[in-house]
Amino acid sequence: MSGDGTTIGPATLRRRPGRLLWEQLLDDLRRRLDADEFTGGFPGEHSLVEEYGVSRQTVRQAVRVLREEGLVVGTRGRPSRLAEPVEIVQRLGALYSLYESVRAMGLEQENVVRALDVRADGVIAVRLGLEESTPLVYLERLRYAGGAPLALDRVWLPHDLAAPLLGADFSSGALYARYAELCGVVLTGGEETIQPILPTPAEHRLLGGSPSTAAFSIRRLGTAKGKPVEWRQTLVRGDRFVLRADFTTRTGYQLDLLGSPDRKDPRR
Repeated sequence: MSGDGTTIGPATLRRRPGRLLWEQLLDDLRRRLDADEFTGGFPGEHSLVEEYGVSRQTVRQAVRVLREEGLVVGTRGRPSRLAEPVEIVQRLGALYSLYESVRAMGLEQENVVRALDVRADGVIAVRLGLEESTPLVYLERLRYAGGAPLALDRVWLPHDLAAPLLGADFSSGALYARYAELCGVVLTGGEETIQPILPTPAEHRLLGGSPSTAAFSIRRLGTAKGKPVEWRQTLVRGDRFVLRADFTTRTGYQLDLLGSPDRKDPRR
């Protein structure tokens, strides 16, 4: 244990009512991964059995979950090792397309469609400049890159524009390409807000990764020739996504610092 009371190395596991031993082991391995204790390599099954004094089956159950979360990698007959995260890079100021960003990294991409239907949402409709009762096409996808969860994507589109998308297959490919092909709508701009947040427990279960992993919340109002045609809320794993900006000595960074105490609000 360190001077500040933080445990270093394996914690002692004890059988507790309502808490399985492998779940305790999983929690402790996550803690040690967060503390970068395995920079020299992730220990094998035999080492973990000896360190924690548990059975090999207990170790296998815990490590299996770490593999599913993408924290360690390994195949049958080969020892597990720390996963090397592949970062998806997105340039600030560019028209954001997660599909194109993933493809540019040479990673396999797939989507799990969680919802594709018509629904009413008064708040979203107003953001799109529509009457509150206006029907909207809603698409929700869990996005994978390289076999691991990357983002939870929720999109609302005006029904009168996007109705042909209700019969489309979104298990792969880009929404914007189908929006243009099937509906004749081509995004030309918009407004986007990016904010780091901690996912809810339900969102974390979908996105995976360490419980302490933050995410980027990306909210976008997409427009076509100045007309709102998309409201999107995307949650992207912070350990797999990087925002990059270019700058020059002439212009520097062109950032809108929302919430800055020094910023003057012209409406006041």
